[in-house]
Amino acid sequence: MIPVLAAAMLLAGGDLAERQGRGETFFSSADQQATGVQPVPPGPASMPVSSLPGAAPPAATESRPAPTADQSASSQDDIIVTGRLHGPDDPLRGVNAQTFAATQAIDKAVVGPVAIAYERNVPDPIRSGIRNFFNNLHEPVVFFNYMLQLKPGKAAETAGRFLINSTIGGAGLVDMAKRKPFRLPRRKNSFSDTLGFYGVRPGPFFFLPLIGPTTLRDLIGGTVDRLAVPFYLGSPFNKPAFNAVTGTLRLLDRRAEFDEQLGKIRASNDPYAASRDFYLHRRQAEIDNLHGRRKAARPAAGGGGAVAPDPSAAPTGAPPK
Repeated sequence: MIPVLAAAMLLAGGDLAERQGRGETFFSSADQQATGVQPVPPGPASMPVSSLPGAAPPAATESRPAPTADQSASSQDDIIVTGRLHGPDDPLRGVNAQTFAATQAIDKAVVGPVAIAYERNVPDPIRSGIRNFFNNLHEPVVFFNYMLQLKPGKAAETAGRFLINSTIGGAGLVDMAKRKPFRLPRRKNSFSDTLGFYGVRPGPFFFLPLIGPTTLRDLIGGTVDRLAVPFYLGSPFNKPAFNAVTGTLRLLDRRAEFDEQLGKIRASNDPYAASRDFYLHRRQAEIDNLHGRRKAARPAAGGGGAVAPDPSAAPTGAPPK
């Protein structure tokens, strides 16, 4: 029972770190000032009932006498909200925030220290090789989704990357495709991106154990992606024990790589709300990028005002998604 619980905690913290490393993190208040991105304003739940559309005015206003000149002058400072403010679709905020807090606690107590030990004791070439190997296994999923999005050029580049790295790249351990003379960049794509590309809305936001921040659309799309890899690869990639070991190594690698970024997360005033808002912003930016609606400036994960011009071409370990 104890090994199973430990593995679950490792997966929870590691997967959160991986998703935060992909840009699913948030800004501190200083980062907001640097980038100009502000949290989404609160919705009607935080507004006075009398200010909501369709709400009846207070009874006293029906027989209120005309204001005097002094009263009219002072009333100019009052602001009456008559429009509806649109906030994020977060119907389970209370549960989500508790899950977020619990995941952070597990990370601080278990996952973080183990990940740092992994980084210090495993040579970088080995960690890089493991990372490249699993990235290469995911290339057929990327290819398939580019085909669904009617982007044959990028699909062909992805197929080329897979063939090159699977052969002269030593089964993907070395990313030869990005080097001369090939220069084929690694791009990320998924079924959730395809759903968004064709207009499927994100739906409600969730923060789930083992998965981290997501939406209903991304949860469905991510499930399809996770089932696809074992399906087309077969044994041993469809064996639970194999996936538990290799998945833990990958998640520890991601967690170690973004340790500094997680420090900024814990220093923020409202880590959960900012993480949610940045996740939703970044996911929409990725969908816009698939349509060619690229932003002139977009905040990078972790703040600081940096800009990543092309989400799909982000370097390994720092994807926007």
